[in-house]
Amino acid sequence: MTPQRNTGAGAEAELPEYAGHYRLESCLGSGGMGVVHLARSTSGLKLAVKVVHAEYAKDREFRGRFRQEVAAARKVSGAFTAPVVDADPEAARPWMATLFIPGPTLSEHVKRNGPMPPAQLRRLMAGLAEALGDIHRVGVVHRDLKPSNVLLAEDGPKVIDFGISRPKDSELRTETGKLIGTPPFMAPEQFRRPREVGPAADIFALGSVLVHAATGRGPFDSDSPYVVAYQVVHDEPDITEVPEEIAPLVLRCLAKEPEDRPTPDELMRELRSLSASYDTQAFIPAQRTTVTGETGGARGTSDPDPTNVKAKAKEQEPGHPRGPRLSRRVVLATGAVVLALGTVAALALWAAGNGPRPQESSPRTTAAAFAAWQANPITKDVTTPQCADGDGKLFCTEASVAFALNPVTGAVLWRHSVANAHWNRPPAYSGRLVQLITDEGHVSALDPDSGRSRWQRDLPANVGMKYAGDMLLLAQAGGTVTGVDSATGRTEWSRPTEGHSTPRISLFPSDPSSAYVTSTSDDGASTRVTAVDPATGDVRWETRLQGLLTPVGGRDGAVFLLVADPEYGDTTAVVRYTPGSGAIRRAKLPVPRADAQAGVRGGVVYVLSATGSLDAVDMDAGKRVWHLETSVSRGSAPVADNRHVYFSAADGRLMAVDAASGKAAGQTSSRFGSGTGGVATSVPAPLIAGTHIYATAPDGTVFAVDAQDPAGW
Repeated sequence: MTPQRNTGAGAEAELPEYAGHYRLESCLGSGGMGVVHLARSTSGLKLAVKVVHAEYAKDREFRGRFRQEVAAARKVSGAFTAPVVDADPEAARPWMATLFIPGPTLSEHVKRNGPMPPAQLRRLMAGLAEALGDIHRVGVVHRDLKPSNVLLAEDGPKVIDFGISRPKDSELRTETGKLIGTPPFMAPEQFRRPREVGPAADIFALGSVLVHAATGRGPFDSDSPYVVAYQVVHDEPDITEVPEEIAPLVLRCLAKEPEDRPTPDELMRELRSLSASYDTQAFIPAQRTTVTGETGGARGTSDPDPTNVKAKAKEQEPGHPRGPRLSRRVVLATGAVVLALGTVAALALWAAGNGPRPQESSPRTTAAAFAAWQANPITKDVTTPQCADGDGKLFCTEASVAFALNPVTGAVLWRHSVANAHWNRPPAYSGRLVQLITDEGHVSALDPDSGRSRWQRDLPANVGMKYAGDMLLLAQAGGTVTGVDSATGRTEWSRPTEGHSTPRISLFPSDPSSAYVTSTSDDGASTRVTAVDPATGDVRWETRLQGLLTPVGGRDGAVFLLVADPEYGDTTAVVRYTPGSGAIRRAKLPVPRADAQAGVRGGVVYVLSATGSLDAVDMDAGKRVWHLETSVSRGSAPVADNRHVYFSAADGRLMAVDAASGKAAGQTSSRFGSGTGGVATSVPAPLIAGTHIYATAPDGTVFAVDAQDPAGW
């Protein structure tokens, strides 16, 4: 799925508390169509619950597609898929609960560890062939098999997401001229004859997935979706780096004509006879091993042989010849139907000469050099902390603990147990108090010097909220916006906003004079935007703009918004609206960006997709000025100062990119947690405070680095 529109403020109002009788605990992933939550059954069984966005729940065609997804997933529930536990496609917010499968996706695994060794590739191919055999046996064609739809569980790969699957005899066919799938993993017939796609298309996708697992790229490689489509139909696949023992099988899977491809059973027979050493043991991804690279950071390796790891580490020692550098090929890692470019090796290239690196022979000599630090205030049940700065301190929450740190040294100033802080709402410093939002649905204000509670207030259900100076702004269903004094917890004003039935609220430090209340029409064709004075609730201006829009920043009274495709939710353009003149400037992105988040500095909007594509869009010029592929999957919202753009990765890395040139400037090492996959499900954005950058990681670490020297991180 593509991203839930909660990258801007206030979309928290879209998050329900229950799906049926399942209480939703945390977010596992999000998309333009819905959100996948972690939940538990009455008996404590972990579930992944997919909940459709309210706006799409009103769409009859989408409900039909969702009913079909549920039906397909139920038919194929088995050893190689996530079994469906419960579903209600007719609910006000349609939902489906499947068994929670711990483990990374194949896409995440390859990005983190690099290409798989031959033994793992054989087991992956066997597991996927067996999975497709089960899927096809019940009459279903998946049609969107790709690395992000393959989970690597301990007992073998699991195929997920049947959102565009079809029964072979279904009357619900693709409309003429409308392509459904992910181009780098689509079969030629999906481009030539989309109404006639059968099980052989999944075999072609399996071949493409194996090339990706073996090389970190696809068999057809271009930064243009049109070129990829042409290559899939007309050109021979590039499998030069695929291990020789499976290359012939992969090539047969990638045959242009469906009848020339093997069936899943034929693949299994070939794999069994491939060599005497082939085994059917459980697929267990190689353990991540930390290897120090040229920048001093850590990277993952999938090499299962510890002697090889030691040898690779030795290659990086001073005076030792370096091994071969990674390929600069770009991987097309796209969401269904829409395209977003991503490269597995981009950040590794920073160490290979693609950007500045530290001068190892000459230490820094500045007299007042910033001393980087890291703190781990919580030692049990760690999660990724969320922090805010104010009153000369750093205030953070982690699970059921709130604490304050000295921003210069990282020393703990105070620490208290609190009611569970909301997993996706960081603390705030407002009204000279530390403000916490809890899972129980109330706001708690703490003394910044001691951490003791000053006041508490219950919040309405399904409310969007933002802090603006000394005011807490609440946006409720029905369109009412309320201002609460942050210092006392008392309501100061409450105003209805015209034309907003389910409002979201946004506010940005660069434009503190206005809070933006937005809501989208039922068909996603237009968005109503109302700017209100945070202190009084008075309406400053209002307008209706074309498109499905989300505010991401403001400057000098103008507001910047991301434009999403109304059907799939991917970001397609950036808009700047200037209320005084009514001027609208739109800059289209060359390729739609999935799960996009954005930050604004000056007149430039930095757009980061879930696949790691970072675009800088200069709205004064009305065009994209640079583009960078990174290895970050599901990163934080980007933030920027005059020199750099910063964002955090789910594995705890802090990244820096030169704001002028778009070249990588530096990164910290990974800080993996102990939970599933060791990565964060929600990634807080870093904080910029003068010349310091503060960030957090899944291992519970809060750390600070010098913003002026990313190459030295």
